[in-house]
Amino acid sequence: MLMHDDLGLAHKCTAATTPLLEVKGVTLQYKTKEHLVTATYRVNFEVMKSDRYILLGPSGCGKSTLLKAVGGFLSPTEGNIRLNGVDVTAPGPDRMMVFQEFDQLLPWKTVKENVAFTLIKSGTLRGKAAEDKAMQYIEKVNLAKFANTYPHMLSGGMKQRVAIARAMAMEPQILLMDEPFAALDALTRRKMQDELLRLWDDTHFTVLFVTHSILEAVALGNRILLLSPHPGQVKAELNSTGEDDLDEASGLRLSDRINRLLFAQPVEDQGGTFHE
Repeated sequence: MLMHDDLGLAHKCTAATTPLLEVKGVTLQYKTKEHLVTATYRVNFEVMKSDRYILLGPSGCGKSTLLKAVGGFLSPTEGNIRLNGVDVTAPGPDRMMVFQEFDQLLPWKTVKENVAFTLIKSGTLRGKAAEDKAMQYIEKVNLAKFANTYPHMLSGGMKQRVAIARAMAMEPQILLMDEPFAALDALTRRKMQDELLRLWDDTHFTVLFVTHSILEAVALGNRILLLSPHPGQVKAELNSTGEDDLDEASGLRLSDRINRLLFAQPVEDQGGTFHE
């Protein structure tokens, strides 16, 4: 049985609705020169519309591989992934990704051209309509003054804001973020987390966010899925209010409870029970 948490009200508000994203019994494998690697094993979770859903776990637990599979870049060995009731079989504009790397922008294009490029390349918009849509989202990430600036003139945090604007301009059904702030310094990372929450307050977009930081998961997520070390299996699913709340029953803050679940409590077996 999957362990659930009763902190927060976010999931309760959406419990009666149909999931936007369904990941059912997903096992993911890939080949190296010498081995067949199992990245995740029979992972299950559901993401509702407007969720800030976090995949949290140690390095090597398969969370980034899961994100790529949701993006359509990798097919499950077992199980299936469905978006709005339709099987995910390939990448599409309904799922846009933001990566950790700063160099995901086209260096020969300005900020505005980078954001507009995806709209034009996908056939979503052209000409002035694409430029206007690009500027709309550039303004949302507070970079209007830098619209005609090239990426090499921007800081790491600013580059990530452009990448977020580019993804959001496509208005995807779900935004996929693979540790987008991990390479930033601590102060910039905190600022970017606040920026992301501000953007979410504005549009209530759905985001599936990968991180290995417990505090980042608590701050950004309304729902947090904990994955065991390699191969990644579901350990628990928790709700979060965005604050590191104290649980009266256990006497622990949410971050401490997550730490114990990730590093002290073994993964459930296939019969659905936890073993001490």
